[in-house]
Amino acid sequence: MPVDEAAMRILFLGDVLGRAGRKAVQACLPGLVERFRFDFVAVNGENAAGGFGITETIHQDLCDAGADVVTLGNHAFDQREALVFIERTPNLIRPINFPAGTPGAGSGLFESRSGKRVLVINVMGRLFMQALDDPFALVTRAVADCPLGEEADAIVIDMHAEATSEKQGMAYHLDGRVSLVVGTHTHVPTADERILPGGTATQSDVGMCGDYDSVIGMDKEEPINRFLTAVPRGRFEPAMGEATLCGVAVELGADGLARRIAAIRQGGVLGETLPDWD
Repeated sequence: MPVDEAAMRILFLGDVLGRAGRKAVQACLPGLVERFRFDFVAVNGENAAGGFGITETIHQDLCDAGADVVTLGNHAFDQREALVFIERTPNLIRPINFPAGTPGAGSGLFESRSGKRVLVINVMGRLFMQALDDPFALVTRAVADCPLGEEADAIVIDMHAEATSEKQGMAYHLDGRVSLVVGTHTHVPTADERILPGGTATQSDVGMCGDYDSVIGMDKEEPINRFLTAVPRGRFEPAMGEATLCGVAVELGADGLARRIAAIRQGGVLGETLPDWD
């Protein structure tokens, strides 16, 4: 089905982990944007700097590769410089439910390549994670302040959370009011990409852009040692093999709701899957 003038195509890439993940994004993203004519690209970059946080240089590298906005998560400020440069970098957003006074913003309204307005909201879950403000209340308020079809042509939610139940709950809660609810954080792609009855696309976790010959992106030796002995012997270090680029692609109609969704996996040890779109 050819793309019509009313359609918008959005690509979301999961947690970029370390140098291997960055190389995969830089190598693959420009070609994906050209091949599938994506109007807007969001990338989760909270693990991009050695697995922990993001630097200004790395953020710029992701943008140069094609990212329109970079989202974060629980490692948002592991690199201390992020506390400073996030204030002058509107297309870098941290979870909206961080405490009042945290540097940066939890949402932003951005312009797509086709001139459409895309609201992106980053939020963290609370199950098995930090005790933060209520993600459901804050996201509901942000969506109400910038409604789909009025102030925004598309709305993308990056829910950075451990529990799939919490991520699925957010998707159903927002069904029909946002374009895409995508889960990040666990670094393992789920096989449940779908469009909900109200027209919201969702995937419980989009996975990571990193080396899957690893333990969630880290070199296997130290995580296995800690499972066996509970005694740290060294730092977690990102695995450096060929990365799999993991993401999800969504095509929206004129109403900003989804009409097609497809998982993306390219390179590395996972089986390749790409949209079968024209």
